[in-house]
Amino acid sequence: MTFIDTHCHLYDEAFDADRDQALQRALDAGVTTLLLPDIDSSSTPRLDALTLSARHSPLSTHPMAGLHPTSVKEDFELELQHVHDRLFGPGNPSDPDLRSHSSNSPIIDLRSHSLNSPFSFVAVGEIGMDLYWDRTYEAQQREVLRIQMRWAGELDLPVCLHIRKAYNEVFGLLRDLNRPRYRGVMHCFSGSVQEARRAVEMGFLLGIGGVVTFKNATMADVVKAVPLESLLLETDAPYLSPVPHRGQRNEPAYLPLVAQRIADLRGITLDEVADVTTASARALFAL
Repeated sequence: MTFIDTHCHLYDEAFDADRDQALQRALDAGVTTLLLPDIDSSSTPRLDALTLSARHSPLSTHPMAGLHPTSVKEDFELELQHVHDRLFGPGNPSDPDLRSHSSNSPIIDLRSHSLNSPFSFVAVGEIGMDLYWDRTYEAQQREVLRIQMRWAGELDLPVCLHIRKAYNEVFGLLRDLNRPRYRGVMHCFSGSVQEARRAVEMGFLLGIGGVVTFKNATMADVVKAVPLESLLLETDAPYLSPVPHRGQRNEPAYLPLVAQRIADLRGITLDEVADVTTASARALFAL
């Protein structure tokens, strides 16, 4: 029985003291693959270092490239240029939507880490909209998401969407983009059953993590309402630890707890959850 953690930040500083041990604990728990979403230019060096150092490890790590919505600030054009250079390579012409900025140079010299480098990206992410704290940069978040969705289409990559207090806004943007079908995952899904069904109808899978183990979690209804093939397992480590580790640092080794909760809610075996979610992750991210 093996599991794929489709969303974790093992490169985060929270793991600096025991990262190697966390990797071994993940393997011991049956987690064989980690997908690593990026946040912004400040997190990229740490993500790349982990990806490159783990190349010869029995635990596979696969990076994404994208600009997180909470990192969309006044300098969002520079941050988008950074993502563009990672996805397309710094030698490629800048995107027309970014040429209004006075400089087209990357923030960090990462030429060895572009698509013609030792590894490639399995998705554009994590991207999306987050209006939980305020709406100061709502218009910029919408534009940044639109641009990155287009890049994903040009590269034929799935997207990893972060949506917080913004489901109506994101669904509206997806409707305006007018794609016949989308390919990606709504990470850490927190919407209603109706929104879950709408997302699945559009082509998205739903990322389910530790929240589903919380008492009275509404995600229990979502997990039972959509096909098992539409669910992916994730930890979002170091955040959102499942019960009985709630409130502590999360890590990929806890992923089977999420899978077991899904199995209990659906009345099926843990093996079935592992097999189906692993197959769905491999198909979506071309692993």
